[in-house]
Amino acid sequence: MARPRVGFLGVGWIGRHRMEAMLATGAIEAAALADPSDEMAAEALKLVPGAKRVDGLEGLIAEGLDGIVIATPSALHAEQSIQALEAGAAVFCQKPLGRTAAEASAVVEAARKADRLLAVDLSYRFTEGMRRIRDLIAGGELGKVFACDLVFHNAWGPDKAWFYDPALSGGGCVMDLGVHLVDLALWVLDFPEVKGATAQLLHKGEPLCEGVVEDYAVAQLDLATGASVRLACSWNLPAGQEAVISASFYGTGGGAALKNAGGSFYDFTAEHYRGTATETLVSPPDEWGGRAGADWAVRLGAGERFDPEAERLVTVAQALDRIYGR
Repeated sequence: MARPRVGFLGVGWIGRHRMEAMLATGAIEAAALADPSDEMAAEALKLVPGAKRVDGLEGLIAEGLDGIVIATPSALHAEQSIQALEAGAAVFCQKPLGRTAAEASAVVEAARKADRLLAVDLSYRFTEGMRRIRDLIAGGELGKVFACDLVFHNAWGPDKAWFYDPALSGGGCVMDLGVHLVDLALWVLDFPEVKGATAQLLHKGEPLCEGVVEDYAVAQLDLATGASVRLACSWNLPAGQEAVISASFYGTGGGAALKNAGGSFYDFTAEHYRGTATETLVSPPDEWGGRAGADWAVRLGAGERFDPEAERLVTVAQALDRIYGR
């Protein structure tokens, strides 16, 4: 059986990394790519010299592809995803799927109507540590989970101007980093209903005002289960290391946490707590970065079509809307 022919829209560092992970599965063929940068396109063509460079999404759609991988600025994700789906292509999109829940919902509806596989690069779900923690919770090892504390502080800020324009990005560090935290909390707990949310969003230490995006945020989500989820994220925080990333879960029978090691963006440990005792579940290394894309590629290669789990993407977007007061 012929492998699905996939096109790549945007082949900067993230786009190329996801391309490599997908190709490593052997499940797909990289047939075409599009990027306005000659340099980025040339780098990608070194990985797939047989691929065709075309002009934008329209050029990819004209190739009659089975799937399209989208790694473009956030403002374009929803519209481009819908165009690709309506043309009959499955879609793997960088986060966020949309700047608002309404945009995310429109994409999911397009995927449902087209009966095409849709996935988003919520990559931290695919760390071995988070998978082990989710299994602990699902198996009742932590008892009733009543508190979740999640943090993502980045000592750097994005290097593209559009990240700082709310019309283009949909938001600041919450949209960029907090989306992972919200997704992890809800995913680990099997997506309970979010009953309420409160948040404080700051820009350079001051309350958020019109025309700027937040670079520091704290938020609390109150879940229907009675659990409380506390989130914090930031750009350019003087944290003494490149990143502080953690996801901790506390229940009536124990606790568990994922933590980055030594300020790394990539290396994580996972621990299981019983009172004052700590059991290490996972230690580095763990090559998790491309697993979300690889998973989509394998499923596409197996002929999978629309998966109702995509509706969870709207649930995450709705929680983000609550944090932003939308």
